Amino acid sequence: MTKSPLTIVLASPRGFCAGVDRAILIVEAAIEKYGTPVYVRHEIVHNRFVVDTLKAKGAVFVDELTEVPDGVPVVFSAHGVPKSVPQAADSRGLDYLDATCPLVTKVHREAELHHEMGRQIIMIGHKGHPEVIGTMGQVPAGAVLLVENVDDAETVSPAAADKLAYITQTTLSVDDTIAIVEVLRRRFPDIVGPRKDDICYATTNRQIAVKTIAPHCDAVMVIGSPQSSNSKRLVEVAARSGCAHSILVERAADLDWNTLAAISRLGITAGASAPEVLVEEVIAAARARFAVTIEEIKVTDETVAFKLPPQLL
Repeated sequence: MTKSPLTIVLASPRGFCAGVDRAILIVEAAIEKYGTPVYVRHEIVHNRFVVDTLKAKGAVFVDELTEVPDGVPVVFSAHGVPKSVPQAADSRGLDYLDATCPLVTKVHREAELHHEMGRQIIMIGHKGHPEVIGTMGQVPAGAVLLVENVDDAETVSPAAADKLAYITQTTLSVDDTIAIVEVLRRRFPDIVGPRKDDICYATTNRQIAVKTIAPHCDAVMVIGSPQSSNSKRLVEVAARSGCAHSILVERAADLDWNTLAAISRLGITAGASAPEVLVEEVIAAARARFAVTIEEIKVTDETVAFKLPPQLL
């Protein structure tokens, strides 16, 4: 039977960012140095395949520090943690490794500085996301007001409009964040923002790449976890950029190929916590059903790399 032709348009950059690479390497290096088990508080990154792979190597994932036994090392996830977490580890004498992405740590330091200067902080982000919890936990309770969307920005009521600053989650939609910041600047002309955008380079680059391919595709598939903020934003960006058929898929086995039977051009990208092997898995599954041609559209090269903690060097 003759296979229908399918052009797969690969967005580049896609997949792992430097912060995710570093976080995974920290867990692997800790296992090599300390032996197993190595405990990890929360998912090191939001990807089930990555977590399961590390489990197989000897990592144990827990929700809270209270589940970590005495005398074993613990790693904090790439999303960052409130100050109370390392303080609790210190109080128990636990050896810990902080895998927080350095670009998230930058936002933590911004929050601390604004608080020290007497500014109330508005954080643009998603309620309940681990990164938001970690960032808000760098300063005393009540020092940060959370704004999730333009409507929140229109109604937020800080104590003093002339002593105000904003920070953002690193994995937001660039366009949505610009709209929110415009409202905040209109309402509070003296508000202080970051010298450089808090949204990380990887989030920005992946959204630009998706904007580039989406208008030329019948469907766009984002490979990533439903818990991954940057992956969900890529689906939204694709839809807004001209491809209404935009979906989020964890891996090839989860895909209903019948929904793609009539398309001829499929765009594929991957969230910053999704490994390239999952992209290759989807392409292999497509080749089993279609006569596949690959096009790769690259919008920039990424050369960022982060060092491991000194304990592991």
